Amino acid sequence: MKRSNKLTRAARLFLVLATLMPCLSVSAAEKTTTAHAKTLSIGTQVWMAENLAVSRYRNGDEIPQVQDAAEWNRLTTGAWCYYENNSANGVTYGKLYNWYAVNDPRGLAPEGWHVPSDNEWQMLVEKTGGEKASGTKLKSTLLWKEPLVGADNSTGFTAIPAGYRSSNGTFSLLGTNSSFWTSSENNSYSAWFRQMYNTYSAVYRVSSTKTQGLSVRCIKN
Repeated sequence: MKRSNKLTRAARLFLVLATLMPCLSVSAAEKTTTAHAKTLSIGTQVWMAENLAVSRYRNGDEIPQVQDAAEWNRLTTGAWCYYENNSANGVTYGKLYNWYAVNDPRGLAPEGWHVPSDNEWQMLVEKTGGEKASGTKLKSTLLWKEPLVGADNSTGFTAIPAGYRSSNGTFSLLGTNSSFWTSSENNSYSAWFRQMYNTYSAVYRVSSTKTQGLSVRCIKN
């Protein structure tokens, strides 16, 4: 009888653990939804040190994954994709989002965070050496193609060359380009972002169409 009771308790414990396992598992592609995201402080700002990889808005609504190039080009609402629609790239580089996802009122960033404005990005650039040199302190020393100019990642920001998706749905510059949306609109069809290249130490302020697919970094509220 004692052995039977022990087996029963063990069986119950197994069932409880089996039920909880899906809740305890956090995939690499969704890690920036949790408190375990890597962070860094620069001046008064606290940034995530990894690219955003969420597939749901803050309220739980799903963000559509759009693979088809023609469909991507027609979008006027939020969407994401992996570079070249390859999920393996998502593990390394995070997801690429159009600006409609950035601007969606349901919130792209996790609770307690937001997508930085153009001014907040400018503060980061000025704090790390200015437009011509800040890429040196922000760029990762890994994953970039050679020649890699001006990259020591001394801030720990770890900007990685995730490339981007053009408005026409094509993918470009994996290994040589890192582009990050701001939350700031330029006009009715374009928004501001920051861009880095393997061959330059600068961080460029650029505006482009809202249907571009770019990386996103978040800043703490």
